[in-house]
Amino acid sequence: MNITIIGTGLIGGSIAMAIRGFSTKIIGVDNNEENLKTALELGIIDHAMDWEQAAMISELIILAIPVDAARALLPKILDVISDDCVVVDMGSTKAGICNNVRNHPRRSQYVASHPMAGTENSGPQAAFADLFKGKKTIVCEQELSSVFALSQAKLLYKIMGMNILYMSPEEHDKHIAYVSHLTHVIAYALSITVLEIEKDEKKIFEMAGSGFDSTVRIAKSSTSMWTPILQQNADYLIASIDKYMETLNNFKTAIQEKNQARLYELIDEANKIRKVLNK
Repeated sequence: MNITIIGTGLIGGSIAMAIRGFSTKIIGVDNNEENLKTALELGIIDHAMDWEQAAMISELIILAIPVDAARALLPKILDVISDDCVVVDMGSTKAGICNNVRNHPRRSQYVASHPMAGTENSGPQAAFADLFKGKKTIVCEQELSSVFALSQAKLLYKIMGMNILYMSPEEHDKHIAYVSHLTHVIAYALSITVLEIEKDEKKIFEMAGSGFDSTVRIAKSSTSMWTPILQQNADYLIASIDKYMETLNNFKTAIQEKNQARLYELIDEANKIRKVLNK
């Protein structure tokens, strides 16, 4: 079985490592020549090709590139693949890419998905086989994918060690805005704030505790990946930012007014997340 992975960074590279042994040949496609070279040198992929050449000889194509690039490339891939080829994307926003191919003649050969896994690091050198193990993946519009395409996607995620959830693209984008995209905005904003106030970078390093470190860790996430994600999920993300700012202002007011009871109430309310996360 020939599997093509378009995007050989953290996600694409980790997928290649996770499915190694289940494919006759893993073909890598990437506009970043350094990533492609590294992926070959590390044995993550077997061959490097351009996407058109790879698409015509593959049974499975995995799109692991920034969401704006995936949205533009997916229709072109569907135009040239064979009738028995399946395409699965890994994008963190779903409504835009689903709407873009809704009326494509080969829509049934595409499975819209989003594996909920990643780290703040990027590039094939950051990839590892167990990145996805025990994590959840979201599949959208499964009713528009053929039985065969869906079975191939399920097999892929089984090999990767993931559990599948199903929802509409709109549901996905709304919920992900709160549990993922807002988290990144907060981390980026906090990092900028600290860097602007604390001009002495050595002091930041010396004084920063584990709480700060864990909060801003994801601020190191890839600029090229996260800029289009935030743009494509703008409506839901703005709503989540507005709600967050409202809550932040509640904390600010309580602190300004030295209202200990209100602060206790807010923190106590926040502590309830422990029950939700079972931690």
